[in-house]
Amino acid sequence: MKKYAIIVAGGTGQRMKSAVPKQFLLLQGKPILYHTLLQFTKAFSDIELILVLPENQFNSWHNLCQEHSEILQNCPHQLVQGGETRFHSSQRGIQAIRENQNTLVAIHDGVRPLVSIASIQNAFKHAQEHGNAVLAVSSKDSIRQWDANEQIYLPIDRNHIRIIQTPQVFEISILKRAFQQEYQDFFTDDASVVELLGIDIQLVEGNYSNIKITTPEDMLIAEALTQKVNI
Repeated sequence: MKKYAIIVAGGTGQRMKSAVPKQFLLLQGKPILYHTLLQFTKAFSDIELILVLPENQFNSWHNLCQEHSEILQNCPHQLVQGGETRFHSSQRGIQAIRENQNTLVAIHDGVRPLVSIASIQNAFKHAQEHGNAVLAVSSKDSIRQWDANEQIYLPIDRNHIRIIQTPQVFEISILKRAFQQEYQDFFTDDASVVELLGIDIQLVEGNYSNIKITTPEDMLIAEALTQKVNI
């Protein structure tokens, strides 16, 4: 089956307390986005990459690609203009794919550069067998949920909790049908869009190093992980 990866990156750097969008910050001397794209090309040499960015970030990305020539050498990709929300950005990435069948598509956060190659490969394998696959890990922490009747936070068995990651991989026909739906506020990720069709979401084991970089503390963790963890 043909394989695509849609990398969605629309951050502004506000929580990172940076004037530079977080996806453009340097990790081990290279833009975070480069590391993210590279993991998919390492997982599958024939994968096609689509990078979704806000239009006002196109010039900055072009400049980074000129400054770091290995980006285009190692990770050739199509650049697509993002939308108002994550839903609309994913939708535009999906619309850039001409195939309507026999194609698997991963949608991944641009600021998750430490996803393991094995996790990517496993997600595609599972999606080929079951139609979709979403990376998830068990919670390491105790969890409590607000109970409006009791007016207190009550404990939840963390063995029943899964923390959702990306990539989330789907058969293209499912994605195209799902993203014809109208946007809803409860669309927290791409899986929730597909789930509204009545399709069961398949969870597969992710990796704990697959963090989403949003704060300065996350950058410190990512720098340490890239030095010590073979991703």
